[in-house]
Amino acid sequence: MAKAKMKQSGSQKDTAASDHEMRAEDFGILPEQLTRRFDRAARARVASLTGGMSPVAVAGAMLDWSMHLAMSPGRQLELLRSGVRKATRLSQYATRVLTDPDCEPATEPQAHDRRFNDPSWKKMPFNLLSQGFLLTREWWQEATHDVEGVTAQHEALVSFLAHEILDAVSPYNLPLTNPQVLGTTASEKGANLARGVRNLVEDTRRNLSGELPVGTEDFVLGENIACTPGKVIFQNRLIELIQYAPATDKVVAEPLLVVPPWIMKYYILDLSPKNSMVKYLVEQGHTVFMISWKNPDGDDSNLGLNDYLRIGVMEALDVVSEVVPGRKINSVGYCAGGTLLTMAAATMERDGDERLRSVTTFTAQTDCTEPGEIQVFLNDAQLTIIKEMMRKEGYLDAKYFAKAFGALNSNDLVWMPQVERYLLGKDKHLIDLMAWNADATRVPFRLHYEWLKNIFLDNQLAEDHYQVGGKNIYLSDIRVPTCFVATETDHVAPWRSVYKFHRLAPNSDLTFILTNGGHNAGIACGANHPRRRHRMHTRASGDAYVSPGAWLAQVPAKQGSWWPSWNTWLKKKSGRRVLPPEMGGKDQLYRPIGDAPGSYVRML
Repeated sequence: MAKAKMKQSGSQKDTAASDHEMRAEDFGILPEQLTRRFDRAARARVASLTGGMSPVAVAGAMLDWSMHLAMSPGRQLELLRSGVRKATRLSQYATRVLTDPDCEPATEPQAHDRRFNDPSWKKMPFNLLSQGFLLTREWWQEATHDVEGVTAQHEALVSFLAHEILDAVSPYNLPLTNPQVLGTTASEKGANLARGVRNLVEDTRRNLSGELPVGTEDFVLGENIACTPGKVIFQNRLIELIQYAPATDKVVAEPLLVVPPWIMKYYILDLSPKNSMVKYLVEQGHTVFMISWKNPDGDDSNLGLNDYLRIGVMEALDVVSEVVPGRKINSVGYCAGGTLLTMAAATMERDGDERLRSVTTFTAQTDCTEPGEIQVFLNDAQLTIIKEMMRKEGYLDAKYFAKAFGALNSNDLVWMPQVERYLLGKDKHLIDLMAWNADATRVPFRLHYEWLKNIFLDNQLAEDHYQVGGKNIYLSDIRVPTCFVATETDHVAPWRSVYKFHRLAPNSDLTFILTNGGHNAGIACGANHPRRRHRMHTRASGDAYVSPGAWLAQVPAKQGSWWPSWNTWLKKKSGRRVLPPEMGGKDQLYRPIGDAPGSYVRML
């Protein structure tokens, strides 16, 4: 017990000194020249007006696209012809639909676009409105792509902005052009609009007061969400470590340490019991340890990426090693936590630390040359604006992430919910995943800057330039078995980007799992999801590289959740069954501090 107190006390006093010393002046802590202060104040003002979007990045992208298009008369002619063809298709459809309401439409929405699924959109004139909108959206998709000379990032940003503007004025969003709203208003004599006004007032009040959205009160931490039994056995200034109680008489010999992303709270992996991965793993006989990150404040502004590696992952590994001595550790990392875990694995290989038995990551990128739709927020101009947003408080507020991810999927996360709540007057019924999504966290200034600059913009991890302890780490050093899980429709970590680890770690037996679903829903899907399918294949160390397209064609899809397949893989990488370890270790080396889910997850 004395040993545990000594370890925890020492961790609390940790000063979080970084491997890369940075001057306080770089973060605006000490006085600087007056001109620099003027510059920062001006950029901070711009950031507050634009919601964190850099006008320089937007202007540069628009100028790049428009100038190159202006110098491409052939491309202009192609777009003109395309516009005429689409107008002709719409007019032909308008003629056909007069006599055959069920005739083939001029175009179909994208598979994930549910705005026009209601049968009322097949009636005149709403069918023409929806078809005209979809054809217009298609034309702008063509217009913002394949213009020679435009950089890939500028092309992505221009396309993103065009779609954002178009989706904002979609006929679905406007009460006079949405047949569902008109029909509901007529049948309810305007009661839906009255409810919508009340909903708008309530949502605005909660937003201004900092309260969580309507419906989140139905999910109570420790009761019906994040409720798998366990104890917090360790705490330092950055993490709480939860050890979950065993659910079987005997357990897998190797413990399992989970590293969640710091951007959101850990309990996406411990949602309601039917969707809780932690509960599933415990019931399968695993001894699970979970990192719960502290929700940082201004005092944590100087905590960087290597601090999260050292005070977070490595100290958690130290505790697990002492609670379950003599056993190697299976490790799991989700999203940014997965990237951090691969950094830890590479560091341990470099230093001869052999405590890991396996490494699994969920939707984690290690090569950020093709980060997907999120690249619209990744450039030096954007980073400059974000720095000024963070500088005053010392962290990036959770609201920024909500806006950014909402913009990447504005139809599902912004416009459709607003129409349903404010125009149709529907109550908000949240599922556990939506409640978790609303419970966002802050991110320290230094951590977010280093994450965007070093990992994404400079791609230091993939290009062997990243340093830990003053020395480079190399992903190619990783030799323990690895399993990378990706999702088909991930807009945060596209599966082909996650797949790049095949090239980066040729010395590891790499199992790759691809499941349908998105960044979060594809992972937190439960063990018995009726609409899930997945592909799974192992590349042995030294095998020839297979491209993502060839891999997709060669590996057959299997119906059902990927959880059982991964659990089978985990058990094959583990040893015999043994008696469960004591909570907190033998003789309570780490005396339990309190019940799971702990105190850090409750910080607002």
